[in-house]
Amino acid sequence: MDIAGNRTLRDLLLERRSRFGAENFLTFVDRDLAVREYSYDAFVDQVQRVAAGFAAAGIGKGDKVVVHLPNCPEFLFSWFGLAWLGAVTVPSNVANTAAEMDHVVSFSDAVGVVTAPAYCAMFDQVTAHLPAVRLRVSISAPAGSWLPFATLLEHGAEAPEADVSSDDLAELLFTSGTTARPKAVMLTHANCLSAGEREWRVLGLDSGDRCLTALPAFHVNAQTLTILSALTVGASCVLLAEYRASRFWAQVREHRATALSLVAMQVRTLLAQPPDPADRDHSVRRVMFAINVLDEEKTTFEERFGVELINGYGLSEAMTIVTIAPVHGEKRWPSIGLPAPDRRVRIVDEHGADVRPGEVGELIVGGVPGRNLMQGYYKDPKATAETLRDGWLYTGDNAYADLRGYVYFFDRRKDVIKVAGENVSASEVERVLLTHPEVAEAAVIAAAHTIRDEVPVAFVVGTPGTTPTAAALTEHCAQHLAKFKVPAEVTIVGELPKTSVGKIEKRVLRQQIETRRAIG
Repeated sequence: MDIAGNRTLRDLLLERRSRFGAENFLTFVDRDLAVREYSYDAFVDQVQRVAAGFAAAGIGKGDKVVVHLPNCPEFLFSWFGLAWLGAVTVPSNVANTAAEMDHVVSFSDAVGVVTAPAYCAMFDQVTAHLPAVRLRVSISAPAGSWLPFATLLEHGAEAPEADVSSDDLAELLFTSGTTARPKAVMLTHANCLSAGEREWRVLGLDSGDRCLTALPAFHVNAQTLTILSALTVGASCVLLAEYRASRFWAQVREHRATALSLVAMQVRTLLAQPPDPADRDHSVRRVMFAINVLDEEKTTFEERFGVELINGYGLSEAMTIVTIAPVHGEKRWPSIGLPAPDRRVRIVDEHGADVRPGEVGELIVGGVPGRNLMQGYYKDPKATAETLRDGWLYTGDNAYADLRGYVYFFDRRKDVIKVAGENVSASEVERVLLTHPEVAEAAVIAAAHTIRDEVPVAFVVGTPGTTPTAAALTEHCAQHLAKFKVPAEVTIVGELPKTSVGKIEKRVLRQQIETRRAIG
């Protein structure tokens, strides 16, 4: 039996309330810096009340409910309240458009929506032709047919205890969508429990930690590295309503955070803030980090803030962390670390055979679907069969390992550009562009070419107060890269399209290139 056993999220909540009842679990800081706090007792009470309210509204085991909320306690109450009943949370990105939400609601077979007033009009439009949606809840209801969230709390804390097992679905988590339509990752109670156990173990957390995040709770990063890890070990979770670089580090100090999870966007924007003599005056002892920055940026950040970035790699389909740099061991930056304790990792060629150390191949993760790998893609058996094969999750990411077994991320498979038979890593070209003093951000993608098959094309955001030119950046690349790796085109843009956690959405850039060439 694995570390999740036959337990559920409801079991975890009850266990932690029994042991840590009066201790702080959740501190929420809203956009105006007002604070709401919940002990383990108070948090579980709210979850039970919400579960009872959902049950009274006709939500039961297996029902899917879209939770479309920014960071707030109501997101967590809904997530765990639905899990209590054996219902399934469908978290959604609050940046989604009506067309995108139409897909999420209809494809997931959702029967309910929980949202905020700012999104009610959009959902009025979306659900007008979806009669299956029978429950619509707003955390502060506007006029009309929306049920106030407070009404869910009026049914008392005697929530029904449905017959729920660890193999039952807890979430449908939509991917950011590298293809035309995002796929829905099926995650079970066991997936959630295993993630919480894994993350606190690899970061060395304990019940005295205060895990802080400003990343969105609808994303796997915040769910596992902050919320579930804190809950699993009996620690505190500090959830910020939003990320603002100008005040983030002061919030880290104020709320005595000991563990953080950061992405490259946050590292870079924090470095852009004026240095403060109090930058090293904090309680942080663990900083989990994903999505590489330049060596100089890493060194500068660690020296300025007096922390060590713990590099790692994970994905939604594996309910996050797969590899991570040892907390107390050699990091070998820019390695993404060693396999987490419950992970089996291989790097294979196109035929599924293991490659030699130093050789690039696809990173695959061994495990059991529905336990420490996703159960599959919802209503997509073809994509599931392509991704889950013989107990291995094919990540679609290229990597290599050194002789000590440390893994190094190479590129997304879609980011390998085939130039006249040569493989070009988009990441390598991006790293060179980012060494130019007038470049703040860079994204490189493949564009079709009649002679060379594909060529690199770059999109660049300039640093404030500069006016980089395509010619100058092309020359800069030519000085540092082989000729076939130099971008065939460089486009200067005001900003790059981003996902909710700051990843550049290259799918959008590819569409722009295709549209531009079709018109041209």
